Amino acid sequence: MNAPHIPVLLDEVIDVLGPAQDAVIIDATFGAGGYTRALLDAGARVHAFDRDPDAITAGREWPETQGSEPRLVLHARRFSEMVAAMAETGIEQVDGVVMDIGVSSMQLDQAGRGFAFSMDGPLDMRMSQEGDSAADFLNTADEAAIADVLYLYGEERQSRRVARAIVAARPLTTTGDLARIVRKALGYRQGAPKDPATRTFQAVRIHVNAELDELKQALHASEHLLRQGARLAVVSFHSLEDRIVKRFLRDASGGNARVSRHLPDIGEGAQPTFTGLSKAIRAGDAEIARNPRSRSAILRGATRTATAAREAT
Repeated sequence: MNAPHIPVLLDEVIDVLGPAQDAVIIDATFGAGGYTRALLDAGARVHAFDRDPDAITAGREWPETQGSEPRLVLHARRFSEMVAAMAETGIEQVDGVVMDIGVSSMQLDQAGRGFAFSMDGPLDMRMSQEGDSAADFLNTADEAAIADVLYLYGEERQSRRVARAIVAARPLTTTGDLARIVRKALGYRQGAPKDPATRTFQAVRIHVNAELDELKQALHASEHLLRQGARLAVVSFHSLEDRIVKRFLRDASGGNARVSRHLPDIGEGAQPTFTGLSKAIRAGDAEIARNPRSRSAILRGATRTATAAREAT
């Protein structure tokens, strides 16, 4: 089955993971299955996670999910729940974990999912299609709360101005509503190199899906699941995500003690839980030319040591 999108840094991810025949690999962000397909083709067995029911439904059509011992097992769960989910299957340790953080191409390309400002659709943005939507948040939260989300998750310097405009324009029902309000508030001119709505849409999406908290929990889960010598590969697309990944790996390797209050410190004299940290791996010119989304992608990899996993704090 061919994935309907181009997986980013695919060759580099497979090189980091180095899947052996019958290795058990977790694809923590199944999406359209680009990484999973390559891992299966390399002979690995894959446990794939996705909280989006559309992705799971599509994945169930793959022939590898069939039979008494399927080579592909799908988990309709958040990737922060990897430890519990794998325990339920009787697997305590795996040979690799890959994560592709953020919104998927499938979600962006469907106007009805409400992720993109380039197409008018319901103001939704829920990856799991459950819980409060973007419209629920923007139509009920107070101005200060909205401004905080835009500043923290979208790095929007004029967050208060945008939040004030959003509250004044309520109720908002579509992505077009939100995009127009943000553009008017920030003085957008047609043809400008970057649409100012980008930052607001990113911020609201991250908030609605608790993406950064999910990432922190998933990194910690991977530390518990990876056996000695197993590899972790994480692809991120903006600085907030990459900062969390970089700090986690540096802290776990003992190279960045106490740099983040959100993650456990290995402690003075403790042994590292990860080693062999890669430098930031970016797409080359050829990949960027055929897949512009890869321009902002950063891949980081590391190898699990024999040291027991740290407890979350």
